[in-house]
Amino acid sequence: MPQTAARMPWLMIACATVIMLITAGSRQTMGLFVAPLDSTTGLGIIAISLAMAVGQLMWGVGQLLFGALADRYGPGRVIVLGGLMMALGTALTPFVRSEWALIITLGLLSAFGSGAGSFAILIGTSSQRIPLERRPFGIGIITSGSSAGQFILAPVTQLIISSFGWVSAMLTLAATALLTLPLAWPLRRSPTHAAATQAGIGLRAQLRIAFADASYRWIILGFFTCGFHIAFLITHLPGEVRLCGLSPDVAANTIGLIGLANIAGCLGGGWLGTRFRLKH
Repeated sequence: MPQTAARMPWLMIACATVIMLITAGSRQTMGLFVAPLDSTTGLGIIAISLAMAVGQLMWGVGQLLFGALADRYGPGRVIVLGGLMMALGTALTPFVRSEWALIITLGLLSAFGSGAGSFAILIGTSSQRIPLERRPFGIGIITSGSSAGQFILAPVTQLIISSFGWVSAMLTLAATALLTLPLAWPLRRSPTHAAATQAGIGLRAQLRIAFADASYRWIILGFFTCGFHIAFLITHLPGEVRLCGLSPDVAANTIGLIGLANIAGCLGGGWLGTRFRLKH
């Protein structure tokens, strides 16, 4: 029994990492669909970019709202709900023919659902069960799942687009999103929820405490910068590569290489965090 309890945090980390690989990796391949969506629907780059920008915003909002729901109902149910929303939105995207429909499928359903299987819930749920001295490395592993998804899914998605068409690639990503459902099982209980309930701390109180901490505000600023340049890059890099007359494979492989470098950064940062102050 003690051995099972000792293995449980690492099982949670493994499941959280794979969920992150699927949810973040799928989102980070969406730029590969800009040109096919434009040529098929005729909506134009501006309308498609707007839908993806709305998606980036809703991905962030989703983490906030799903985080509150996870505190109340447990992270497992929230991840399942998010996986279903992500799969539905992605599967419906090839069939839209208007700007508002694209915003609803790609910008709301898919992106909002992926927020349930992203950093806030996965790291928050898993890290509470990791020993304090190993916590930075465990968080680094989960975070690297996002980059692993980018490294794996970008070239694979482009291969499917080139071989079978962009609709098949989009439907494949929708089916992949359903894999998050069984992976949510080890994450179904949240120690954070139990602690917060016992202490009687609500969402508003938690936010007041968090925003009173200068470190929390600096972290938000850092993530704002990260989200801006990464979202811009993965959305518009494939189009810029196409304008240069290069193969779409160049964009997909470049996005994958960025993910590979980021894996090294996440794991390296996590390892250093076990030996030096996280501030440094």
